[in-house]
Amino acid sequence: MVPTMGGTDVETATVISTMLLISGLTTIMQSFFGTRLPLVQGSSFVYLAPALVITNSEEFRNLGENKFKHIMRELQGAIIVGSVFHAVLGYSGLMSLLLRLINPVVVAPTVAAVGLAFFSYGFPQAGTCAGISVPLILLVLVFTLYLRRISIFGHRVFLVYAVPLSVAIVWAYSFFLTAGGAYNYKGCTANIPSSNILLDGCRRHALTMKFCRTDVSNACRTAAWVRIPYPFQWGSPTFHFKTTIIMIITSLVASVDSIGSYHTASLLINMRPPTPGIVSRGIGFEGCSSILAGLWGTGTGSTTLTENVHTIDVTKMASRKALQLGAAFLILFSFVAKIGALLASIPLALAASVLCFTWALTVALGLSTLKYTESASSRNIIIVGFTLFISLSVPAYIQQYQPISTLILPSYLLPYAAGSAGPVDIGSERLNYALNSLLSLNMVVALLVAFVLDNTVPGTKQERGVYIWSKSSNVDMDPAALDLYMLPKRIRGCFRWAKCVGS
Repeated sequence: MVPTMGGTDVETATVISTMLLISGLTTIMQSFFGTRLPLVQGSSFVYLAPALVITNSEEFRNLGENKFKHIMRELQGAIIVGSVFHAVLGYSGLMSLLLRLINPVVVAPTVAAVGLAFFSYGFPQAGTCAGISVPLILLVLVFTLYLRRISIFGHRVFLVYAVPLSVAIVWAYSFFLTAGGAYNYKGCTANIPSSNILLDGCRRHALTMKFCRTDVSNACRTAAWVRIPYPFQWGSPTFHFKTTIIMIITSLVASVDSIGSYHTASLLINMRPPTPGIVSRGIGFEGCSSILAGLWGTGTGSTTLTENVHTIDVTKMASRKALQLGAAFLILFSFVAKIGALLASIPLALAASVLCFTWALTVALGLSTLKYTESASSRNIIIVGFTLFISLSVPAYIQQYQPISTLILPSYLLPYAAGSAGPVDIGSERLNYALNSLLSLNMVVALLVAFVLDNTVPGTKQERGVYIWSKSSNVDMDPAALDLYMLPKRIRGCFRWAKCVGS
């Protein structure tokens, strides 16, 4: 995101440190004030595509000076307004009403579309340095699939630590290749200045050096050892109607994503699924978390990370204390600016390779929600299949309308530039931009289509997989089953104004 916004390596490191801080803070707070499920809060992929759409708006595309700060302040304002809507949706009790209409047939394609949205970025970016990206992808697959049953001192190390182990091994391999001169070319510098593009001998090696070398980023050399992220560090947020509309709808998609995570996580740790009130409380607090993300300037909202459900399943660990301890380390790491700088210096091809696996996991976790339905039902097969196809096809149509610009965009950013020149024209420039942008987002189209079809096509509750939390009678029979969700007594008194704190 940050390079796309015109940010420097140091600004990339600062955003990463800010994300670590917000993730740690909101994770601890969610364990006390939210659903209390052992779920990590962080920068959600749901917000990535909308952020890229706003970043590639025509008004920002040709900015020169302070481009990064202009865009970040715009994102902050949009995220803050969208998050206020998110919080109101939860704490007002409106989410409890929506839950009656949001079932697995809606959740599955919506979450899957979040991962599918980035297929044009994943391997095309990883493939820019296949020498390190392909080994990383293969290592992750070997660890997670072929070595997953191997235990060392009673721990399935290869399964639990598949991604960090793979990154560490291939990153070290890439470091030795760089130090050994594998990516040295006569007359070309490692910093990939514009002069490389002008030299015929360097032009064909520029991308290889940019994506493969481990010494391209100067973040580690220039970042301070200690820096504390603070609110409004990029300046005062700016607010515009057309971008806030995008983030309001995005927050609704994020809510649907979290609903699936709450339900799946509760079953993995043998808890009764949360009631509509508890879900509403979690959604409300996620809105508050995203407001913090907007104030500090992470560029995305902070919600429950879907991938965390997979982590619980793999580690069989669901301790709130362990979660809080891990979050405390995130907060500590955020103050050490060199850690953010180190993460920012990961070769771009390696980062794209990790995302290939993570986005694929998001798709799989989304579709796995269908296990709560009659998956063999022709009704469900048609709805989910049609939704996934349309969620890719409609945005592809919108994305054909590329804006006229003197600036040539990389191919992987073209899908996010259509908002300024899409086919929708209803007489209002701001609404045109908002509608074109929303229709270019896969998960928005998926949510709209699945929601309408699932709630209009006849089907039994069993066939549709209506969630258990929509049946309050089951909860009333055994209220003690919800004790783990209850807020501490001292905290509960502070939330008496909300419609959904306890049940």
